[in-house]
Amino acid sequence: MRVEDAAGPDERPVRRIVIVGGGTAGWIAAARIAARNATGGGDITVTLIESATHPTIGVGEGTWPTMRNTLAKVGITETEFIRGSDAAFKQGARFVGWTYGTPDDAYYHPLNPPVGATEMNLSPHWVALSGSRGVVGGFADCVDFQGALCDRGLAPKLITHPEYTGIANYAYHLDAGKFAGLLKDHAVNRLGVQHIVGDVVDVEQTEGGDIRCLKLQGEQEIQGDFFIDCSGFRAILIGGVYKVPLCERGNILFADRALAMQVPYPSADTPIVCHTVATAQDAGWIWDIGLWTRRGVGYVYSSSHTTGDEAEQALRRYVGPAAQDLTVRRIDINAGHRQILWKNNCVAVGLSAGFLEPLEASALMLIEISMDAIADRLPRTRRAMDVLAKQFNETFNHHWDRVVEFLKLHYVLTQRTDTAFWRDNVDRASIPDSLQERLELWRTHPPAAQDFTFAREVFSWPSYQYILHGMQYPTRYAELPTIAAERPAAERLLGRAGAQRSDALRRLPEHRSLLGKIREHGLQLV
Repeated sequence: MRVEDAAGPDERPVRRIVIVGGGTAGWIAAARIAARNATGGGDITVTLIESATHPTIGVGEGTWPTMRNTLAKVGITETEFIRGSDAAFKQGARFVGWTYGTPDDAYYHPLNPPVGATEMNLSPHWVALSGSRGVVGGFADCVDFQGALCDRGLAPKLITHPEYTGIANYAYHLDAGKFAGLLKDHAVNRLGVQHIVGDVVDVEQTEGGDIRCLKLQGEQEIQGDFFIDCSGFRAILIGGVYKVPLCERGNILFADRALAMQVPYPSADTPIVCHTVATAQDAGWIWDIGLWTRRGVGYVYSSSHTTGDEAEQALRRYVGPAAQDLTVRRIDINAGHRQILWKNNCVAVGLSAGFLEPLEASALMLIEISMDAIADRLPRTRRAMDVLAKQFNETFNHHWDRVVEFLKLHYVLTQRTDTAFWRDNVDRASIPDSLQERLELWRTHPPAAQDFTFAREVFSWPSYQYILHGMQYPTRYAELPTIAAERPAAERLLGRAGAQRSDALRRLPEHRSLLGKIREHGLQLV
């Protein structure tokens, strides 16, 4: 149903923000806008409508370091977050079996950049020096100390560090359900977000196509100026109202199913792993993350390469005897993203915008940077909205392309030929042209900042270096003409990495021990 536009719609102020959907995406959106409005002295109202009948997915349990900034911006302390979300620290990911599938096949993608990243690109020097002059070990081990912390089960900070700071860069593992509850409580009780429980049954639009109001079951109407669709896979606004199709990426990323399991610790003092473990399987990979009270374990797989029963058997074998009495949650993945993310006065955030397999924890990160773009430049008038929407769509179409490319990188470098899944992943028809071009360049030129010219890339050149070298991509960097002249400086930087490693191993506490102290005593606020 449509109604006539009011007079002067282009100059209409944007004051009523309506978010459809709860869960992590909805409550991050609500908290970011409400906190921004509070600090800026604005007159915006934020209303979140949460379905009474459709539960959230609730399995996104890994973050990027960006989460520290998000939590600080909305006013949640790190102590509150760790206590309320059963959170643990995450210092990167360890990929097991991705290159050869052998027992000793593993490498780290740490969250620290290589030492001296702003001074020199160490990638070619590691290649040239590897095996000589004391430079022994994988790329991540030589240019950074974080892998050593993960091997020892050490935390990235001390109890004396202020909130959101540490010796090493870090993200989190969290209980998604508890995290959404924490955000909800904070947004409603501290930031004044209006929370309505109900299901949207109809949408009223203006003649120009804008959403004017939402009609809920029970005849309640919610009017708004700007709508954020966080309704998950249902995408009731961006998909249901505006019929924006998905740009499907299943021809590149084959995983279309996931099985998730919550695994209790055998004892209260079981060490908590401080990185995500991603273990390759015949038709996908298994994630394994450590929280305060349990592990979150799941198998992401391609239904074209295995059956659901076979996948569940593989997951239970991985978990071992503890899996005997545990239930498995099944999740369908339709890899892709909306062709348009912001349409008229509606923008999609979270699963309504798109979803890819959870490799490298991109889902929560995309929610965060989406809300940075929206909250920090919230349209003041309807006229401004069209320009901001164009900018947003251009930016996030780029981001989705780069995320797809980066996730595919993990597969195309494999040397595995033991199953059809791994063989099919190296078929050139499944590899984006842009990635093929970069891989050809990176045989002779290491990934560098010049390869990533966008203002804010979701994955920057150090991440590409960690994957390329971790999976032993063949290069000719030792032939670069600058190697000899830069060698003394490179050796000094590699020595600095070694010194940082020794210092960090000496100073940092065991991961579970620090989490226990934070839960009991809290971190310093200043």
